[in-house]
This record gives sequence, structure tokens and C-alpha cells, in this order.
Amino acid sequence: MIQSIRAMLHAELRALDGGIGRCQDFLFDDTSWTIRYMVADTRKWLPGRKVLISPSAVGDWDWQTDEIPVRLDRDAIEACPPLTRDMPVSRQYEVAIAAYYQWPTYWQGPHLWGGAMSPFVESTVAAKPLETIEKPGESNLRSVKEVSGYHIQAVDDTAGHVDDFLLERDTWTIRYLLVDTRNWLPGRKVLISPAWADTIDWKRSRITVGMHRTAIEASPVYDPERGPPSPDEETALHRHYDFKPYWWDGA
Repeated sequence: MIQSIRAMLHAELRALDGGIGRCQDFLFDDTSWTIRYMVADTRKWLPGRKVLISPSAVGDWDWQTDEIPVRLDRDAIEACPPLTRDMPVSRQYEVAIAAYYQWPTYWQGPHLWGGAMSPFVESTVAAKPLETIEKPGESNLRSVKEVSGYHIQAVDDTAGHVDDFLLERDTWTIRYLLVDTRNWLPGRKVLISPAWADTIDWKRSRITVGMHRTAIEASPVYDPERGPPSPDEETALHRHYDFKPYWWDGA
């Protein structure tokens, strides 16, 4: 199942014993485009703090409500290793917070979430000491809000800008960028997978794809008002661009 990230922004985050604020942003790693943390706006409760919540701490929820359950209590969140709002999230901090909460260390192991393919499955890979991790100061995390608005550069011209992100629920991986083409095709939005990007220029806020604008123009129509794409629509999209679907196992 696929979910719009925009629909999740500003949802209330509710711990086991009360509210902790609202969902302000999401951080994803720029290698797999997988959401690693929700950023909680806790200014009314913990002023000056940046609070990160791993998807592994999210409870069962129907994805249609404005409240996201978090399987933590307020005291545990308040006592977690502090991170001020203006500080970047380093690998050292990720190691510290993972050890504190006993969250899976997604950067250690052969799968998307370290020792597992989902944040909801217990990892089989034990965390390593910080000093054994290569380049401990780098975490390669990007903000969804920051990447919103990035330009999509086709082979022959610009093709629009990133308007939303579509998330796969089981793995919390961003499967599609919702691209607004209003400066070129008014009233139309299209889906492009970040896995199809040739290059991503983080400094110039630009994502380059190896396809022509005519291919994007002829892509299957997508209307976000109808909700997430169906499996048949996803299949048609991959077939149009001649890319193997992410669920293809090679059989």
C-alpha cells in the first residue's frame, strides 16, 4: 500500500500516555530513499528540542486519521539524548538514540532496515560500537520539506517540480515523487520513481531523469484526489517507462 507523505504532515503524534506534538517533517536517507525518522514539533512541550521518532516506534494505525500512535511514553522521549533544533543529525547521534531506544540500526546489515526488510520486524544484526562505523559523522539524511520543490530535469528540458512523496507502508520507502507539471502541462501531475533518477544535485535542488519530456507527457494520468495508485496503475507506470517494478524478484 502507498501513502502520501503530505497527508501525514501535521498529524498529531500521541505517545502511550499523551500527546507529544505534531509531525513536522520526515528525514530519509539519500541512498535508499527510505524514511528513517519523523520529526516531531514539540515546542509546546519541549521547547528548543528536535525530537526524532523512528518508524519502528510507530504503532498500528489506519493511516486515514490525523493521529499517529507512538509506542513510547513521554518520560522516555523527554529523557532521550538531546538534539537542539539547529543541529544536524550526525551518525554519532543516530547511534546514541538507537542505543537508547533499542531501535534497529538501519545502516548495519544486508537489508533495508539493517537485519530486516521492515522497521516492524526485529533485526537480526547486533549494533556495533560507534568507533567501528566508517565516517561516523555522516548520516546522509535529507528533509522531505527541503526536497519538496526540487526541479525535475528531463533529457531535453525541465519537466516540473516535486510536489509530494508517496511512501510504501511496509518498508517506509519513498516509491514515487509526485511531480507538478503546471508550468508545462497545466492541471496535470505525474509520478516518477526516485530510483529512476540519473543524478541528484542537492546543491542545485535538481533531480535529473534519463527520459524525454514526451515520455513524461505520455505517462499514465495520475490524480492524487483519487488516492494512492492501485497495483494495476503502478504496473502500467513501470511498463510505460520500461523499468522493472520494485516488487519484482527476478523470477
